[in-house]
Amino acid sequence: MIATRKLGELTVGAEGLGLMGMSQAYGVRNDDNESIATIHRALDLGVTLLDTANVYGPETNERLLGRAIADRRDRAIVATKFGIVWGADGSMGARGDAAYVKQCAEQSLTRLGIDHIDLYYQHRVDPTVPIEETWGALSELVAAGKVRHLGISEASADTIRRAHAVHPITALQSEWSLWTRDIEAEIVPTARELGIGIVPFSPLGRGFLTGSITSTDDLPADDMRRRLPRFADGNIDTNLAIVTALRDLAAEKDVTPGQLALAWVLSRGADVVPIPGTKRRTYLEQNVAAAGITLTADDLARIEAAAPRDAIAGARYPEELARAAGK
Repeated sequence: MIATRKLGELTVGAEGLGLMGMSQAYGVRNDDNESIATIHRALDLGVTLLDTANVYGPETNERLLGRAIADRRDRAIVATKFGIVWGADGSMGARGDAAYVKQCAEQSLTRLGIDHIDLYYQHRVDPTVPIEETWGALSELVAAGKVRHLGISEASADTIRRAHAVHPITALQSEWSLWTRDIEAEIVPTARELGIGIVPFSPLGRGFLTGSITSTDDLPADDMRRRLPRFADGNIDTNLAIVTALRDLAAEKDVTPGQLALAWVLSRGADVVPIPGTKRRTYLEQNVAAAGITLTADDLARIEAAAPRDAIAGARYPEELARAAGK
């Protein structure tokens, strides 16, 4: 069993489990039986924070999680999200008006088959709606007992402060890993000042830091990573040099590159609970083992030297996916 950590006042396992890949994005070949077995194994290992969203699938991921926890609801911390909407051109947008917030919550509760959501995130911030309106609606959901804790994802420091002034934020979910460190300068200090826990998504660089991807040819034809600049020809070779350096360091500690990268994220602080995603028990167990890795000051210095903050080639997202991020 892994140790626990605190996100604000919410106690969870030191690692969570991202469920998106069970239903979309990474060359999905759905195996619901294995996915459910992976969720059950996560709970057995103390991985209690189970992370989904209404847009994963869409909708099917919430239903899958609902099936998986139907007979073990008391052991699971259910986190889901609202707010992302997709344009006809494939661009990512956001919606945060009060009526939509409440509608999404009711729909998620139905799909999940539960009477309350443990942690409800605003997935992306709607630039056309004052954050105070969105969070006013969220606070009403808490008052009604339909939601226990509130979170926000990919938000700016100013937006975090404004939302927190309406209702306390329990968790901030943003991308954070050895190849995405944008939040360190301003957003992490803001979260810590306000007592907000940090939930890094893609802590393994969308799988790249595991060393299992050496070219775009390794990715299925329908894998969304083929659209990401960091996996593009020209960038991927530069980024592979970092993985090679991590592999050498990992071998010295008799761990995998992915475990070393995940241990680095876990070392960022006791208020950090990464949610590596997987749909297989084997990889889940490897990820959980990373929580037992101790990194010395020398280890951390060598990791930083192997993966310098500004060495990654390529943007996080292509333009059509980037417009709604970081508001």
